[in-house]
Amino acid sequence: MIRGIRLRLALALLAVVTGALGVAYATVVPTLENRLVGATLDQLEQDAPTVQACLSGVEFQLWQQCADNGPAILNVRVVVYEVLRRDPPALQIVADSQGGTSQDVERDEIAGEAASKARPQRGTVTRGDARFAEVAVPLSPDGPVFLLTSPLKDTLSSIDVVARRLLVGGAIALVVALLLGYAGASFHASRIRRLERAADRIASGRFDEPVVDEGNDELGELAAAFERMRLRLENLDLARREFIANASHELRTPLFSLGGFLELLTEEDLDDATRREFLATMREQVDRLTKLATDLLDLSRLDAGRMRVELEPVDLGEVARLLGEEFGVLAELRDHRLRVEVEGEPTAQGDELRVLQAGRALVDNALVHTPPGTIVVVRASAAGGRALLSVCDDGPGIAPENADSVFDRFYRVEGDVASGSGLGLAIARELATLMGGEVTLASGPGRTVVTVALPASVREREAVAVST
Repeated sequence: MIRGIRLRLALALLAVVTGALGVAYATVVPTLENRLVGATLDQLEQDAPTVQACLSGVEFQLWQQCADNGPAILNVRVVVYEVLRRDPPALQIVADSQGGTSQDVERDEIAGEAASKARPQRGTVTRGDARFAEVAVPLSPDGPVFLLTSPLKDTLSSIDVVARRLLVGGAIALVVALLLGYAGASFHASRIRRLERAADRIASGRFDEPVVDEGNDELGELAAAFERMRLRLENLDLARREFIANASHELRTPLFSLGGFLELLTEEDLDDATRREFLATMREQVDRLTKLATDLLDLSRLDAGRMRVELEPVDLGEVARLLGEEFGVLAELRDHRLRVEVEGEPTAQGDELRVLQAGRALVDNALVHTPPGTIVVVRASAAGGRALLSVCDDGPGIAPENADSVFDRFYRVEGDVASGSGLGLAIARELATLMGGEVTLASGPGRTVVTVALPASVREREAVAVST
C-alpha cells in the first residue's frame, strides 16, 4: 500500500502526464504517418498522367524508354505490365525502369487489383523490410497496366525521428512532472500536517494558538473553519470555567451560611427569638439553594436539548394575574407597588408552565434589582401577530454597557441592590426561544421594560385578521 500524501499526489500527477503523453503519441504519430503517406500517394497520382501520356503516344517497343524516363523526370520507379487474363489477373512485366531483375514486383497487389477492377488503384505494400507507396493505372479497360512505386523510407524515417523526440520529450516531462508533483505535494502535505497538529491541539483542550493558513484554496477554507471552531470551543471552554466557578460560588455561600448557623445553634445558648430568627434565615438559604439547583437543572436540560414544551393556547392575561397574586406579598415586603394590566385577551402559543417560569424570572428580577418605592407593572398585550408579557418598572434603569450582558448566565449588575444567582433572565430567554419567541430589553433612566414575545395563537391571529 502506498502511504503518504506526497507520494500519492506525485504518482497521481505522473499518471495524468503519462496518460496525456500516451494519448498525444497515439494521436500524433499515426496521424502524421497517414498524412505523409497520403501526400506521397497524391504525388504519384499527379505523376501518373505524364507516364500515361508517354505510353499512349508511342509504340509497344518504346515503352521501356517511357519507363526509363520515370526515375529521371519523376523520381519514381515505373513498371509496365501486359494483362494476360483478368480473372484471376495474370500480369507479365514488359518494361521496368529499374532494369535487371523485376521479381519483387511480378505479383504486385496494387497492379493486380487495378487490372482486375479496370480502374486506378493506390495503396502501400511491403517488400522485404521496406514499405512502398504505389499507384497503378490501366491504359485501357482491357489493356496494359503501369505501376508507379516510390519507397517510403525517407518519409518513415522522418516519422521515426518525430516519434523518438516525442518519447524523449515525454520522458523528460515525466521526470519534471514527478519532481514538481512531489514538491507541490510536499507543500500541501505540510499544510495538512499543520492542520492535523492544530486539530490535535484543539482535541487536547489547548485553544491558545490560532489556526493560520494563508492559502485561498480549499485547505485555506478548512483552516478558517478550524479557526472558527477553535474560537467557539475557546469561548465554550471559558463559559464552562466561568459557569463552574460561579456555580461553586453560588453554592458555597449558602452552604457556609448554613454551616455557621448550625454551629451557632449547637454551641451557643440561644433564646427562642434568636433561635427562630436563625431558623428563618436558614430556611431562606435552603430556599436559595433549592432555586439555584432547579435553575441549574433547567439550564442543563436546555443545553442538552431535553427540555420539552407543550405548545397550546396560553391566556397571558391569566398568567399576568397569577404573577401578581404570587409576588404581591414579596412586593409589599420590599416596599414596591405591583400592578397588573391586561389589554384585550392576548393568547399566546406556548407552554403555560414555562411561560409562568419566564414571567417569574422577569418579576423577581424587577423586585430584586430596583430600590424601594419602585412601581412594577406586569402587562399582557398583543401586537404584530405576537402575544406579549411585559414587566415594566420606573427604577433607575440599566446602564447601556450592561444592557447586552443581563441575559448572560450568572451575570449580575454590581451595586447595592445586586443579588440573586444571575440565572433567571438567561433561563427566561432560553425558554422563550424554545417556544418560538424571544425576550427583549428596553431600558433608560426611569423606565425599564423586559418583554417575553411569543407567537400568537391561531385563534388570536384569526381574530386580528377579521378585525383588519
